[in-house]
This record gives sequence, structure tokens and C-alpha cells, in this order.
Amino acid sequence: MSNQIIPALPKTSSILDLWREKNDRLVRQAKQLTGDSRPSLRRQQLAQDTLEGFKELLITLQGLPAAVPALPLELTVTCNYIILRASLAQGFTEDLTQDVQRGLERVLETQNQLEPKLQQRLPELWHSTETSEDLLLLLKSWNPPAEKAAAPLIIQDAESLRDVLLTAFACRQGLQELITGSLPHALSNLHEAASGLCPPSVLVQVYTALGTCLRKMGNPQRALLYLTAALKVGVTCALPLLEASRIYRQLGDTVAELESLELLVEALSATHSPIHSSTLKLLIEVELLLPQPGPASPLRCGTQSQAKHLLASRCLQTGRAEDAAEHYLDLLAMLLGDSEPGFPPPTSSTGPCIPELCLEAAAALIQAGRAPDAFTVCEELLSRTSSLLPKMSLWENARKRTKELSYCPIWVSATHLLQGQAWSQLKAQKEALSEFSHSHLNVRVSSLSLCFYSTSGAGSNCEQKCRPDVVLKHLQVAALLSRGLEWAASNQDTKALSDFLLSVQICPGNRDGSFYLLQTLKRLERKNEAAAFWQKAQTQPAQEETTWSLPLYLETCLSWIHPPNCEALLEEFGTSLLESCDL
Repeated sequence: MSNQIIPALPKTSSILDLWREKNDRLVRQAKQLTGDSRPSLRRQQLAQDTLEGFKELLITLQGLPAAVPALPLELTVTCNYIILRASLAQGFTEDLTQDVQRGLERVLETQNQLEPKLQQRLPELWHSTETSEDLLLLLKSWNPPAEKAAAPLIIQDAESLRDVLLTAFACRQGLQELITGSLPHALSNLHEAASGLCPPSVLVQVYTALGTCLRKMGNPQRALLYLTAALKVGVTCALPLLEASRIYRQLGDTVAELESLELLVEALSATHSPIHSSTLKLLIEVELLLPQPGPASPLRCGTQSQAKHLLASRCLQTGRAEDAAEHYLDLLAMLLGDSEPGFPPPTSSTGPCIPELCLEAAAALIQAGRAPDAFTVCEELLSRTSSLLPKMSLWENARKRTKELSYCPIWVSATHLLQGQAWSQLKAQKEALSEFSHSHLNVRVSSLSLCFYSTSGAGSNCEQKCRPDVVLKHLQVAALLSRGLEWAASNQDTKALSDFLLSVQICPGNRDGSFYLLQTLKRLERKNEAAAFWQKAQTQPAQEETTWSLPLYLETCLSWIHPPNCEALLEEFGTSLLESCDL
């Protein structure tokens, strides 16, 4: 036994050489995969095997006490593992962040500087540096040393990583500053990103963001130059087209705005087959470091249906009723299609819901002189909402129903209002009066069902910018004025006067109701009452509701009953009434 020869343990340098050889072999294997012509699944499996090799080697290295001689190899293996895993996963995960942190800890351990307090603060320091402007300055000032011939191989060299990080963080910082309104800083960082290592898809985003920034800074012509550059990149045209429509709207060029929106719809409707590259990229690229656009991001383009709705609504708002009607019908066909009774979910939490789209479509059809088609849309809406209306007492059931369902009475009231306008267009006064009365009655009932929700937080997605009580009040005013005008058209001024008077009681600052009330009082030769109302109206402060918008269908309906030159005629009425009373 004593004479048995026991093999000597390998020296530390020999172990490091073996580990380095394994690292270099795995790096060569990974680089060979990028030009491999074998089937994609086979290459993916080989890449996973390579990743497992790096993981095993890293576990081995980190299983030993941190030591300066092994540190360069350990950090290289750590870097190779992170690069390969992030590229295969097409993104960074929390555990990769922990791997980076662990690498920092191992460096500090070799210098005996990792105190308990510092160990607790490392995660906090890492996350704060990740979003700090200081990181950009650090990356700009960092000049990676030239690689030594004897150094372990690395999948992606330090200079390339530095350029990718600098571009990505400049882009992220610029977009964040654009959202928060720090426009000069956003412009500077976005310029930095555009001059960096931008792949085409990111370059389109950066150019578009520069266009957005310049538009907000009041320089639309320069903004258009960047959008033109984005379109020339040729990867995707949706983002720059959407921003171009905003710029043209700001410039008042409606024709160019709508053309941009039409092209946007076409771009989003085109089917793009996924591009399968013949090569496998195993590098960290700028795209991997950029987050997906959030709701507030200027790079959020939306879906085809959202773009179609934007086009339809802008046509309606700019007086192109025929085009608006066609776009709305296409949109409803796209969204409703083969859906079951009721309504599919909204296409976006920030966009209008389906019932509101139906109401906008009906308004567009009426404005285009297509009353029969408007009836069809309204009947479809009523048939789909009828099943959602409460079967019990509205008040008893209010707490049990969702907030979105609480808007059903509003939609029903608005539908009757629009049907009344369609009958009025067809000169069917009896039917018009009936629909306006239904609308007025439903509004009164709606106020009961919504009284609980008016004090219980935000409403449904369908009315995010519209306070329910404001919508109800203007719906009621629209129904009363519309019915009053029908009475006045058939010389039933007493009934018309009653509706006009009720409208100004509901909404004292409403100028349209004041105009029609004064007009009717004057026609009935009740000049003293008209003068008294005028004087009282002059002392009443106008109600401030400018912070709350109205749904587009209601704004459109109110525009139909708005008298031309209302303010000038009101002044003329007031002057003539006061003069006649003085005589």
C-alpha cells in the first residue's frame, strides 16, 4: 500500500487552463451556430446545449472562493452565459439581473470590500443605475481596453456591448423624457441613439420619436423630415404614418392628415409573414434592451381597428360624413362579425367600446343622409343591449352590476335620440317626437342607475374622459331641444316653450337652449318674460365643464341643433328686447 503511486493533483494554473479551454470551445461552438445551415430546431437545440455548458462552468467557478487569478475567466464565462441566454430568450429576465449582481459581488469579494451594508444595498444600487442618466455618462466615457491574445474568448466583445448599451439606454432615456415632457433632454438623447448602433427597426422608432418631440416643441416641418427618413428605412411605416397624421392635424392640413390615416389602416391591415433569418443571432442587440411600448408611449401604434376608428372619427369631425359612414360600417363589420349576442370586449382600454362605436356610426350615417342605414345600426345596438339592461329595480340592482353595464341606459337613451334625428330627417314628426320622448325618459331613469357610481371611482372604459353626470345632462338637453324644435316646426310653440325652458333649467349655461327659449318667447309676443330671462341669464355665471369632453356621437348630435351665429343672435335678441321694453 505504502508503495502505491498516488497521482498528484493538478496545479491551479492547470485547472484554469482546462476551464479556459472549455470556455473557448463553447464560444467557438456558439459562433459556428450563427452561420450554420442546419434546420432551425437543430440549431436551437445545439445553442441550448452550449448554454448548459456555460452554466455548468459558471457553477464550477463560483463554487470556489473568489480569487484574483481566476477572476478574468469567471467574469468572461459570466458574460458569455448572460449574452447567450438573453439572446436565446430574446429579452432579459430578473435572474439574469441577479447573475450580473453576483458577478459584481465576486469582484468585491476578491478585494475584501464586500461589507454587510454594501451587500444589502447592491440590488438597490444596481436598479437605480439601470435607469440613471449617470449610466449614459459612464458608457460614453468608457473605453474598453484592447483584447489580449491570451485572454479567454468572449461571444461579444466589450466595445460592441458598450455601443449596444449606449444606444439602448440613450433611446430609453429619450423616450422616458419625451413622456414626462422634458423635451430638450429627450431631443438630445434621441439624437444620441440615432447616431448609435441602431438596427433598422429601432431606427424607425427613434426617428418617429424625434418627430414627436419636434412636433411638441413647435417645429412640425423639421418633424416631418425625420418621419420621411423613418419611412425611407422601409422596415415598418405604421409608426411614422400615425405621427404624420398628428402633425398634419396640428398644421390644419386635413387632406394630408386623412391620407396618412388611410395609409396607416392599409399598413396595419397588411399581413406580414414572420421573417425567419437563415442565421442564428447569439448576440445582445439593442432591441433586447428596449421595453415594449406602454399606453403612454409615443411608439404605441395600436391595431388596425383602432386606426380605422381614428380615421372614421376624424372624417366625422371634419365634415366628411359620407367617408365617415363607410369607414364606420367597415369597422363594425370587422368587430362584430360573427360575435355572439351582447358585445365583444373593447379593442383597447383607452378606446371607445362597441356600443359607442355603433352610436358614432349612426350619427355619421344620419349626417350623410342615410337615415334607413342609421335605423339598422340603432336596431342592432338596441337588440344587443336589451339583454344587458337590469331585470330588477335599477336601484336594487345597481350594486350588483358592473360599471360598464351601468352605462347601458345611457346608450339606450342616445340610441333613441339618434333615431329621433333620423325620423326628423325623413320628415316623420310623430315618430321623431316619440323617439325624443323615449330618450328623455331613459335619461331620467339613467340618473338613478348611475347615482351609486357617481361617487365610486372611475367609470367604464367607454366613457373614460366623460363624466357620467355630464353626459346625462347633455343627453337630456339634446333630447328636449330636439323635441322642442319638432314642436316649433309644427307651430306648437307652447309645447316647444316648455321643452326649451326645461333645458335651460337643467343646464343654465346652455346657449342653444337660451337662444331657442328667447326666440319662442318673442314669437309668442311675451317680450317682458323674454327680457326678464335675458337679464337673469346675463347675471348667471356660465358653467365650467371644459375639462370634461363629450362622446363624439353626442357632440355630433348637438351640432345639428346648434343655431348658426348663436352668440351674435343672442346679443341681437337682448338688445332688441331691452329696447322694446323701454318704449
